[in-house]
Amino acid sequence: MLVSTLLMTLGGLFLAGVMIEGIGRRTPLPRVTLLLGFGFAIGPSGWDLLPDIQDIWFPVIADMALLMIGFLLGEKLVSLLSGKLGPMILKVSLYNALITVAVLIIGLWVLNIPTSMALLLAAIAAATDPAATTDVIEEARAKGPFTSVLVGVVAIDDAWGMILFSILLATALVLSGNGNGVDGLWLGVHDVGGALLLGVLLGAPMAYLTGRTRSGKPTLVEALGFVFLCGGLAKWFEVSFLLAAMVMGAMVYALASHHKRPFHEIEYVDWPFKMLFFILAGAALNIPALLSAGYLVIAYILLRIVGKIAGAVIGGKLCGAPVSVQRWLGPALLPQAGVGLGMALVAAQSFPQFAEPLLAISIGSTVLFELIGPVMTRLALRRCGEEGRQSSISKTHHKDS
Repeated sequence: MLVSTLLMTLGGLFLAGVMIEGIGRRTPLPRVTLLLGFGFAIGPSGWDLLPDIQDIWFPVIADMALLMIGFLLGEKLVSLLSGKLGPMILKVSLYNALITVAVLIIGLWVLNIPTSMALLLAAIAAATDPAATTDVIEEARAKGPFTSVLVGVVAIDDAWGMILFSILLATALVLSGNGNGVDGLWLGVHDVGGALLLGVLLGAPMAYLTGRTRSGKPTLVEALGFVFLCGGLAKWFEVSFLLAAMVMGAMVYALASHHKRPFHEIEYVDWPFKMLFFILAGAALNIPALLSAGYLVIAYILLRIVGKIAGAVIGGKLCGAPVSVQRWLGPALLPQAGVGLGMALVAAQSFPQFAEPLLAISIGSTVLFELIGPVMTRLALRRCGEEGRQSSISKTHHKDS
C-alpha cells in the first residue's frame, strides 16, 4: 500500500509539474513561484491532499536536488572567479553578507530583541537559496555580466553565511552565558572546513577517474555516483553537503583536463528532482508558524530586504561594480530556504529558550521569500536586459553537449 501510494503521488506531482511549467511560459511568474504555490495549496496549510509519507521522502528528494545544484554551481563558481569578474564577485558577496548582518543586528536591537537572538537571526538572514535563483536564471535564459555576478554571489553566499553564523553563534553563547563560544566556533570550522576537505578528497579522484569509459565524456552514472556518495558522506560526517558538492564540482572543473563536458550529463536529470523539491517545499510552508511569530517575522522580512538591497548598493559602489549590479543584485538575492532553515534548527538547539520564535520566524519568512523572491529575481534579470539573451547557438550546443 505504501509503494502504490508513493508511485501514484510521484506520478501525479510530475504531471502537475509539467502543466504548471506550461502555465509558467504564458505568465510573467517564474515557474518556481508557481510550483511553490501549488505545493502550498495541496499541503497541510492548504487542501492537505498529500499523504503522510511526505515527511519520509521529502528530505531525500530535497537533498538529491540540492546536491546536483551544488555540483553544477561548483563549475560556474570556478569559471567565474577565475575570470575578470572574479574579484568583484568575491567582494560584492562579502560586503552583501556583512551589511545584511549589520542591518539585522541594528534593526532588531532597536526593536528591543534580546541581543543573542538578534545575532542569530542576523546570521540566518545572510543565507540565500541557490536552487530557486539558478532555476529562474535557467528559465529566463539569462546571460550577461549581471547574470554572471548573480550566479557567482549565489554560489558563494551560503559559505559566507555559514562562516558568519558560526562566529555570531559563538558570540551569542558567550553573551548569554551558555558557554565560552568554543562550541559555536567549532561548529563553523567543522561544517565549513569538513565540507571543503570532503569536496577535495572526492573531487580529485572524480576528476581523474571519470570520462575514461567514453573518452572525455563522463557518463551519467559516474556523475550521479560521485554526487550521491558525496552527499551521503557529508551527512555521515555532519558537514554541509551543499558546500561539499560545490567544492567537488569545482575540483573536477579545475583538474579534469581530459573532460570535454564534465557537468552536462547531470543537467539532463536534475529538473525532475528540482520540480519535486519546489512542490514539496511549498507543501512544507506553515501558515500557523507565520502567524505565531507576529510582528517579529514582519520586522525580520523588512530588515532582510533592506539589508540585501543596501549590501548590493554599498558593496557595489565600494568595488566599482556596474550600476545594474548595484541596483538589482539585492532584489535578485531575496529567495531564501534550505541553509537558512538549517541554521535556525542549529540555533534552536543551542538556545532552547528562543527555539519557538526562531523557527517560527525562519519558517514564516520562507513563505514570503520563496514566493516573491523568484519574482524579484526574474524582474531584476529583465530590468538589466539579460532575460532571454542566450543565443540559439548556445542552446543548441547545450543540447548536443
